[in-house]
Amino acid sequence: MAITSSAKKAIRSSARKRVFNLRRKDALRDTAKELLKLLAAKDVKGAEKLLPSAYKAIDKACKTGVIKKNTAARKKSRLARHIARM
Repeated sequence: MAITSSAKKAIRSSARKRVFNLRRKDALRDTAKELLKLLAAKDVKGAEKLLPSAYKAIDKACKTGVIKKNTAARKKSRLARHIARM
């Protein structure tokens, strides 16, 4: 358990940040899953429409530090490659 006031404040702020980080990561995962689900259903047009929102979620997660820059680039590349293969 935290003893000093600064340690208590750090616990409070990290708990708040955790909520935001989880929200970003969930948005990232949900859009990617939705896109892959559309591709599994052979709906390429729908997947192409969803690609910009997936890119947006990935870029926001990268910008806020939830994922690293190369991880973001890899995820975007793989999603684009899935669409190109269909």
